[in-house]
Amino acid sequence: MEYRRLGRTDLNVSLICLGTMTWGQQNTEAEGHEQMDYALDQGVNFFDTAELYSIPPKPETQGSTERIIGSWFKSRGTRDKVILASKVVGRSDSTWYRDDGSKAELSRGQIEEAVNKSLQRLQTDYIDLYQIHWPDRPMPWGSNPTVFRHLEGKSHPIAETVEIMTDLVKAGKIRHFGLSNESAWGTMTFLKHADAKGLARAQSIQNAYNLLNRTYEVALAEVTMQENVSLLAYSPLAQGYLTGKYLDGARPPGTRTTLFGRGQRYENPTAEAAIRKYVALAKEFGLDPAQMALAFVNSRSFVTSNIIGATSMAQLKTDIASVDVTITPELEKRIDAIHVEHCNPCP
Repeated sequence: MEYRRLGRTDLNVSLICLGTMTWGQQNTEAEGHEQMDYALDQGVNFFDTAELYSIPPKPETQGSTERIIGSWFKSRGTRDKVILASKVVGRSDSTWYRDDGSKAELSRGQIEEAVNKSLQRLQTDYIDLYQIHWPDRPMPWGSNPTVFRHLEGKSHPIAETVEIMTDLVKAGKIRHFGLSNESAWGTMTFLKHADAKGLARAQSIQNAYNLLNRTYEVALAEVTMQENVSLLAYSPLAQGYLTGKYLDGARPPGTRTTLFGRGQRYENPTAEAAIRKYVALAKEFGLDPAQMALAFVNSRSFVTSNIIGATSMAQLKTDIASVDVTITPELEKRIDAIHVEHCNPCP
């Protein structure tokens, strides 16, 4: 396993990060424990969760994934072996996250309530990386859309959020904080306020990045390289679409799209054409399509960790083994040619 430095911290995280959002709906507690046992044995020291999980979000399963991780920490005594990331939800009309039934927002009171409840569910005294799941301000779907629409609405100032996160660091409840589903402007604004007052810096940004959505490269990749804000790439398989299993309208039993119908982001004719070409290219080079897609993300210099998720042990083993797949210059050239032809169909 390869390890890369997280932001400007002293933490070295595994290139593969274990995503956990299926635990509590698609996966049982026992299956979650089995996945964590295997991942840790393979050198994966970085786990990502959120107060929102499991997916899809609903009141009766909210927090279930953190509870499963917490029970694993307690039964295995492994807390010190894992760099743990979790998240607080951004502004939302959902009312089940807070005890008083308020709509979610990034106020001081709500952030403090969220982190305290996460710590309790996770059965730990601290979270290594506490992320803002999505911005408090209104944002278009996808933090780097190919078609921009400016939205107006309520939000708490970013400067205020930086101060809150700094206080959580000082209190020892979190070691560092990060962003998610954020734009280049948002990321630089967080850094501006932190650097101006010597407050806690955002150390990472967790955004979608995959062969169907390379919008991170347009502006944020340079932010990563110049400011050392690590990209934690989520959805590297485009919710499984890059495996080819949904081509021609196929709906395999037990898959997320089949169960929940939440794959619209990756369902359009341009995406279908691109997926078909990426799958064919992988087979031409003798590669598993999933491993090629993951290896491409692994190979990017601005990626610190690649967040994989699996509902079966077979998937998990395939995904982690992507670290042994090399994207050759010839293969990268062919990938880029498909990208230029079908540029970012799913931002």
